[in-house]
Amino acid sequence: MSVRAYLKWPDARLRTAAADVAEITPEVLGIWDDMIDTMDAMPGVGLAAPQIGVMLRLAVVDASDTRDRRIRLANPEIIEASAIMNDHEEASPNLPGVFAKIRRPRGVTVRFMDETGTYVQRDFVGLEATSVQHQIDHLQGKMYFDNLSKVKRDMLLRKARKLNG
Repeated sequence: MSVRAYLKWPDARLRTAAADVAEITPEVLGIWDDMIDTMDAMPGVGLAAPQIGVMLRLAVVDASDTRDRRIRLANPEIIEASAIMNDHEEASPNLPGVFAKIRRPRGVTVRFMDETGTYVQRDFVGLEATSVQHQIDHLQGKMYFDNLSKVKRDMLLRKARKLNG
């Protein structure tokens, strides 16, 4: 297990859809372990594999206060989304120093393959739901700021360029 380096925006892999995971192998389990270490070192509440240059549909989420609810997701898909929306401040280690308030469904039902290779369906609410949606965006080659208006997105990217050289 180890902490991996983040890709830096605008690395093209952050705009590339990740490949499906065919099965849960020891390699996949090791990637998930590294992702958890990397997420904890951030510290953050979620991480998608493309953020560290692994182009597979893998994500980890832990939005618990005690950091003991590690959820490993392969090939996650949103099956259902709440009509009730929430606003959360979102950011990404791929574009450090900036953040934005993003509106997303308060709850989602997600189908994914778990660490045993079984497809399960699970409901996520609140910050956990926001994180899962944020990670699924990464797996599709999207960044959180793609959910902003063009004006707000351009302002955020200009600020990030100033901060990150």
